[in-house]
Amino acid sequence: MIRNIGLGLVVLISLNAPAFAQQKVTTANPKIIYQKGMDSLRRGDLAGAKTSFEQAVTVAPRSPDAHNSLGWVLLAQGETERAISEFRTALSLKPDFVQAHINLAGALAKANDLPGAEKEARDAVQIAPKNSEAHRTLGRILSFTGDLKSATDEMRQAATLEPSRADIHDELGALLAQRGETEAATAEFSQALRLSPHFASALLHLGVLKLQQKDLKFAEKLLRDAIETEPNNAQAHYYLAQALREQDQQREAIQQLQLAIKLHPQLANAQNDLGLLLQHSGDGPGAVAAFREAVKLQPANPDAHNNLGLALIQVGDATASIPEFEAAIKLRPDDPSYRMNLGTAHLQKSDFDSAIKEFQTALQSAPNDPTVHYNLGLALKLKDRLPEAIAEFRKAEELDPMQPDVHYTLGVTFWQQGDFDSAATELRAAITARSDYAEAWYTLGSVLKQQGKLPEAATALRQAIALQPDFPGAHTNLAAVLRQMGDSQGAAAESKLGVQITKEKNSLQAATFNTNSGQRMLNAGDLEGAIGQFRSAISLSPEYAPAHLYLAEALKRKGEDAEAKKESEKAAELDPKIKSRPQ
Repeated sequence: MIRNIGLGLVVLISLNAPAFAQQKVTTANPKIIYQKGMDSLRRGDLAGAKTSFEQAVTVAPRSPDAHNSLGWVLLAQGETERAISEFRTALSLKPDFVQAHINLAGALAKANDLPGAEKEARDAVQIAPKNSEAHRTLGRILSFTGDLKSATDEMRQAATLEPSRADIHDELGALLAQRGETEAATAEFSQALRLSPHFASALLHLGVLKLQQKDLKFAEKLLRDAIETEPNNAQAHYYLAQALREQDQQREAIQQLQLAIKLHPQLANAQNDLGLLLQHSGDGPGAVAAFREAVKLQPANPDAHNNLGLALIQVGDATASIPEFEAAIKLRPDDPSYRMNLGTAHLQKSDFDSAIKEFQTALQSAPNDPTVHYNLGLALKLKDRLPEAIAEFRKAEELDPMQPDVHYTLGVTFWQQGDFDSAATELRAAITARSDYAEAWYTLGSVLKQQGKLPEAATALRQAIALQPDFPGAHTNLAAVLRQMGDSQGAAAESKLGVQITKEKNSLQAATFNTNSGQRMLNAGDLEGAIGQFRSAISLSPEYAPAHLYLAEALKRKGEDAEAKKESEKAAELDPKIKSRPQ
């Protein structure tokens, strides 16, 4: 929903200097002091304005303008209670003072006194029915109470009274968007931008609306324009990240989220989204750090604890994940997915009894969830309770016949029991559900080899290799099959490939480790350390595109643009899905 971030009407008072009528004074001094305060306001000097207006109310205690102006400054500085007192004093001196009613409404709303705020705003509208700011303020207050229809009516009246104000059209659009009237909202945001083409708020709001409508390119343009106009707008960076993520531009999406968090560290949604993107990009430690911040910001959010728990499992720290899943369960006891994740953590720790207990408890809430039955089957299998495990796999299979992993695991279980026919049947079912399942083809080939069905085994193993050419086990097994079939030359070739791929995989694993380490150093600002890790990764595996891409980024930050451009182009050459960065 747009309402969550970005379109809430949060400004409680006019950002323009308050309009005050000139008062008759008995001496020149109060007028001079008051004018000095107004001059300070125009310069943005709130402290100076406060000093002058405090002097003004001292020398002219019955001046409603002085009390109202002092209240305005106090409210802008966060002294809400004092501001309310000054506005009330102004109104006691001048009950029909429209601006004081408007300002008091804003102050009461800030103090969470919405009934009082609504009364003051309605008084302002009654006194000055043609005053657009009065209707605008009432519209805002009503939006805070949840009466969006009445709020929209008031904001529409404000726009009718003063059609040239871009900010009112923008706020009317926000209300219409919250009500789901997207076409009308689009029209209002567009009108705001016609009146003020560089109005950051309207650019942001229309960008969010287009993002929700999946008009991603237009949304991206609008949000970039909002950032160009207002670079420190955290919400614009946050939503731009969403637009980029939807277009599979994950790396820049991560950068935009990091900027949003830098500008607004309390933005919990940004921390959570950053964690998810880092997790998907393979940066497990970075994901853990982001989710920890999300938990700090929202300790009562069960999803935040659950996400942190999953990230900890990803980095192999099942022990630390368990308290997070337990916290999620405590906050939302009826969600079986949290309990299933807790069971998975116990499974990773090889605490099979605890895992079985959690999966069985999850089944009480979700008896027809095939994933829970499957996970319970895995735990039972690891406890060597094979008949019970097979029963759970069969139940998962019944609930979701096209789930390839269930068929695959059941096939492996039958194979381990020596029931080759049943194993082959299940493995073929896995392949039917997912024809590109290389592991299933490989295992089927291994089963057929043990059955002595060598031509069929060779066919299955060749299919595994066609799907995953760097599968060393498939080459090794195929070599054994070919040797038994009398094809010594083919066997030698496959055996050589298996050895070569195993060596390359070891190098790639080391390169991946060094690249991930370099990413963490890069995020921490250690450019030299990061560059060293990326170069080490490339020396281990010269064809590993991510190492070239991250090295390009590190070199760019260091100012070595020429080499950065070369590395970026190399990354794009190795992996066409990677777009080289403009240097």
